[in-house]
Parts: sequence; structure tokens; C-alpha cells
Amino acid sequence: MFKGSLPALVTPFRNGELDLETLKKLVEWHIGEGSNGLVPVGTTGESPTLTHREHEIVVEEVVKAAAGRVPVIAGAGSNNTVEAMRLVRHAAEVGADAALVVTPYYNKPTQSGLLAHFTALHDCAELPIIIYNIPGRSVVDMSTETMGELAKLPRIVGVKDATGDLARVSDQRITCGPDFIQLSGEDATAHGFNAQGGVGCISVTANVAPKLLGEMQAACQSGDYATALSIQDRLMPLHKAIFTEPGLVGVKYAMSQLRLCSDEVRLPLVGLSDATRALVDDGLRHAGLLN
Repeated sequence: MFKGSLPALVTPFRNGELDLETLKKLVEWHIGEGSNGLVPVGTTGESPTLTHREHEIVVEEVVKAAAGRVPVIAGAGSNNTVEAMRLVRHAAEVGADAALVVTPYYNKPTQSGLLAHFTALHDCAELPIIIYNIPGRSVVDMSTETMGELAKLPRIVGVKDATGDLARVSDQRITCGPDFIQLSGEDATAHGFNAQGGVGCISVTANVAPKLLGEMQAACQSGDYATALSIQDRLMPLHKAIFTEPGLVGVKYAMSQLRLCSDEVRLPLVGLSDATRALVDDGLRHAGLLN
């Protein structure tokens, strides 16, 4: 159910407020372009600077707009277990298909703490959970052994792996089993991730190039890695440019260049430097997305 190209949706703003009309248009555009699912209010959706009510509204609106045509994996992470439980329950109540839950940031829990945190979330609602392991942001790395223990729970169904370690995919196939859903959380290595046993990517660049990334993922799934690699080559400069500064800032600027949404972000993030704007423009041209 959760595979292929899954855009980590941006949250569009207008004059500091949620731009829900544009959000709905983006949902329609992504479905029309062939995205295989939608992931609202992850960090690319600026979850750290949304109010709790804004977070809920975005999930609700994306679920309504998708209307069952593609799965919706709702961001529901927090470094407060009780707060994360509330977000998981809300996602279940409004009809999301799964929750994406990041390893608790800043607290630096032990592996035992990670087990307890994710077990509590598993038990709080009848909703599949995808673990989001991103040690570069959360400063804690879930071990493959810990993930294997969690994979024994019926509703811990997969991982968004943003470690950048392609060997991790094979290790997790051993500890979690080959049916455990492994999704890349890093655009630049998503092609290789699939070759190791992954089944898709929760992608930042898919906000601006959903058709190409959908085609790349479909080629991987059919075993046509040559075609997938040609698409990866076409997109690699854009991947790099978008992440020169915080990825959501880069991709919102790219989207603004294609008139998809405003490049507005919330503090403490600010707009791109002129030098990075030029890199993103070059990446868009290399991908054939901008004249």
C-alpha cells in the first residue's frame, strides 16, 4: 500500500497564514502527476512552526482532498510521547491511512526509550505507523535491532530511512523481515536504496517533479534500473541544489518558480540566498522543468 513516490508535502502559506486553497490544488496536481501517496506535516511541511490546530487542519484537508484516491501518511511525530499519541489518534480519527512518527528529537532517548515510545504509539490507536529514522536531525539513531523488535508489533509497518546508509536497508531486511516497508528519506540515494530492497521514497523533490519521480520509482519496481538511473541523472543537480540550504526552503522556491505556490516560509527559516536560487534554477533547467 505504501510504495513508490510519496511527496513530503509542503505547507503553503499566504501572508503568514495557511493557504488551504493552494494546498488542495497541490493535492489534485500530485494525484494527476502520478504520485503514489501524500505525506503532510512532516518537517518538509514545516511541522515545527505550525500550531497544533494548524497541524490538524492540514492533515484533515489533505485527507479530504485525496478522498481515498491515494494513501495519506500523516506526520505525527513529537519528542513528547503524550503529544505524539494525540497526533496519531487525530490522524486515525480523520481517516489518514498511516502515521509517520519521527524518533524523538533533542531528548536523545536510549534504545529502550525508543522501544517504549513507539510501543505506546502503536497501542494508542488502530493506525499503521511508519518510523522516521533521521539521526542528523533528531540526534538519535534507532538501531536495526530495536527496529526489529518494533517490527514484531502488527501496526509498526515500515520505516522512512534518512540515514543515507544503503547497507542499512539490507540489515533491516534481516532484523525486520523482507515484508517490512522500507522507504527512502533521501532523494539523492533513493535509486540505490531501492536496489538494496527499498520500495519507494518519501521525497522532498517530488514536490516539484512528481511525474519524473513517479516514473523513476515505477522503473525501479519493474526492475528497469537503467531507466531509473537516467531519471536520477536528470534530477541529481536539482536534488543537490534543493538541499544546499534547508530542503523545504529550496523546494518552496523551486515551486514558486513553477507557479505552484509561494516561497513563503516561517521563521526561524528565511528565503534562499541569491547564490542558492541560481543553483535551484540551474537544477530545474537540467531536469527540463524550467526554460
